[in-house]
Amino acid sequence: MRRDLPTGTVTFLFTDVEGSTRLLHELGAGAYAEALSEHRRVVREACAAQGGVEVDTQGDAFFYAFPTAPGALAAARAVTAGLAGGPVRVRIGVHTGTPLLAEEGYVGHDVHRAARIAAAGHGGQILVSAATAALVAAEDLHDLGEHRLKDLSAPERIYQVGAADFPSLATLYRTNLPVPATPFVGRERELGEVLALLAREDIHLLTLTGPGGSGKTRLAAQAAAALAERYPDGVWWVPLAPLRDPALVLESAARVLGARDGLAEHVGDKRLLLLFDNFEHVLGAAADLAELLASCPNLELLATSREPLHLSGEQTYAVPPLAHEEAVGFFAARARALAPDFVVDEAVPEICRRLDELPLALELAAARVTALSTSHILERLEHRFSLLTGGARDAPERQRTLRATIEWSHDLLSPEEQRLFARLAVFRGGCTLETAEAVCEAELDDLQSLVEKSLLRFSSGRYWMLETIRELAVEKLAEGGEAEELRRRHAEHFLALAEEAEPHVSGADPVPWLDRLEREHDNLRAALDRLLAAGEGDALLRLTGSLWRFWYLRGHLTEGTNRLESALAADDRPTAARLKVLMGAASHAVVSRRDFGTARRRAEEALRLAERLEDAGAVAYSRFLFGFAAAEEGDFPGARPHLEESLERFRALGDEHFTGIAAFNLAWAYGELGERERARALAEQLLESARASGNRRRVAFALDLLEGDARRAGRLADALSLQREALRIRVEQGDAIHVADTLSRIAAVLAASGDVRTAAKLLSWSIAANQELGMDTPLYQQTRNDETLEAVRADLDEAPFAEAWDEGRRLSLDDAVALALGERDEAHVVEP
Repeated sequence: MRRDLPTGTVTFLFTDVEGSTRLLHELGAGAYAEALSEHRRVVREACAAQGGVEVDTQGDAFFYAFPTAPGALAAARAVTAGLAGGPVRVRIGVHTGTPLLAEEGYVGHDVHRAARIAAAGHGGQILVSAATAALVAAEDLHDLGEHRLKDLSAPERIYQVGAADFPSLATLYRTNLPVPATPFVGRERELGEVLALLAREDIHLLTLTGPGGSGKTRLAAQAAAALAERYPDGVWWVPLAPLRDPALVLESAARVLGARDGLAEHVGDKRLLLLFDNFEHVLGAAADLAELLASCPNLELLATSREPLHLSGEQTYAVPPLAHEEAVGFFAARARALAPDFVVDEAVPEICRRLDELPLALELAAARVTALSTSHILERLEHRFSLLTGGARDAPERQRTLRATIEWSHDLLSPEEQRLFARLAVFRGGCTLETAEAVCEAELDDLQSLVEKSLLRFSSGRYWMLETIRELAVEKLAEGGEAEELRRRHAEHFLALAEEAEPHVSGADPVPWLDRLEREHDNLRAALDRLLAAGEGDALLRLTGSLWRFWYLRGHLTEGTNRLESALAADDRPTAARLKVLMGAASHAVVSRRDFGTARRRAEEALRLAERLEDAGAVAYSRFLFGFAAAEEGDFPGARPHLEESLERFRALGDEHFTGIAAFNLAWAYGELGERERARALAEQLLESARASGNRRRVAFALDLLEGDARRAGRLADALSLQREALRIRVEQGDAIHVADTLSRIAAVLAASGDVRTAAKLLSWSIAANQELGMDTPLYQQTRNDETLEAVRADLDEAPFAEAWDEGRRLSLDDAVALALGERDEAHVVEP
């Protein structure tokens, strides 16, 4: 171990010459060698003068360690000044941390972080991490904001020394790639090969294959991050492990991208990379990827799967085990994350060989170093593998070895931990501590122990398993004889959650409950699937009926409609649970499919059943559904009596929420029938009561009514102000359907005021959003859109119109909202 290297809090300085290959061609070999020699002299003298110790040098790059942050920063300044005016331009990164000093040098995240900060810069630029910036009194540090570095670490706030202008940092931009818990170790050859394949112009679909635990996901994510600059429209990760329905694959990708106009339409000719992770669960969706690629000329796809997708044009890459030396380094890195003083001994290489250098197997074994010596780990592996070399004869040896490794880790658990490990398999998409306690009778200490043993992951308040590990847990659950009981408890728990959430979703503040249901959507799907398969019709109807407003408000319209109709087909008994589903199915038929015939049939059956069950609230809502369907169809004379009756019934019941919903629709009908004063009075009453009760959803509906009245009266500034308030509410509540409608309304106001370019963009976005939500544009909205479009086309020639329309379709939700609120390309309203 080097004794001259500083310990404790250390500041690292990395340097690298920008464009060294270009410089060689420009200067010629002789002059280039002289320039590099002078560069090395300047770097070494500047760093030595401030107490820096040279840790390593590779080619024209230097790695120095300093005992103080001010000393490192002073050295960086001296290097830049010493090279100013010369041909060599050096990028410098400075970062402070507390690394471990091992036999082979510094070990830990801080070394990687410092190197990545340097790599993000440009020649002549000094970049400083937040940790270093906090330790130096420098007035010329300029905050460049948070950046995700290409080692996929959490965002790092980066500062620049001086105010000179440089290009944007070479960091990750427009990505949702997950932040891994551990640094990327080894795989240099494989990473280079994958990058080379992705760089080929003739490859648009690359699939990384291999058994579970071979490191496909980590390698794919690292490659995607490394090529981020190649994709100006982003690099996006689409996790598929929780899915079972192939029809949800493209929908999941659309949600990741924020697509509002269909995934293919949203991508268009954008240059982006989609990473579909764990595709083996949904191979039925492979053909959908082929169609997507055919529609999007600049799209590239990267997939991980245990088997190829078998698509024309697909390039596969079999991910091998780690090289032996890399496996040893990987094991050591994982072990030191738990035991910082871990030292590699003669047992470690043999452990790696026994585990076939598979990353997941190594990680599981390394998790034991806090309890076992490496010799004991090796001894147990040898013993356990002698018993676990069987299995399917056609299974790859590596896969059987991995399975044995996971089983070995499982067998080292206490009986209580083994039972919990199996029980946790019942969850799809993970669970919270409270849910694990309720469904699995989990103890916090056992959960923590499973996390420490790498059999369970914990992030963002949720526990979850790698899919490879979960597969074993599912088998153990089946072997233990508790599977059916656990699935029953799981379904009961999520039924209780949905029924608890239901009144809140219809209340004044639905957002926290909508967010909670969204996080548990995969578990709710699993519960629905289990109840349907088990023939438990009443529970299935109860769960479906409790979720229909969640599906409606969060834009899961197609899925919600299908689930509602499936539940109705599964159990036709005249129960209160069926009544609720009938009402939800009628609402979804109107909004999702504009299927007014089905809506009326469902509403008629709901009314008959409500009267039979003497459910006054359901009678009122069924009457409302008749009026709602008629109004949406444009039959306002037919809608009026139903809406008036439902309003009276809700008032008599004292149901404030649905009184407001009925009042909104009735005021809308009055306005369409020419009874403007009556409509305005009802809208003002609705707004007053909604504000008094704090029901912001109903406030937004009242604002819609008053905005329409203001627009028709030519009070465009008032109309815009009202609709912008409604938009803020709907964005806050995640109300996807009405956000689209609100932007259509704002487009109408702006078109009437003469701001036709902004109107065109917002109208284009709104129409695309409806398509993405799986709903036909409502008649009232279509009429308004036609009028807006006519005004826009009258003032815009074909080319500027097409440009604005295309830009609108490409806007993200945040950008569309900012544009509508006047926070981007300020929209102006001028009264006529």
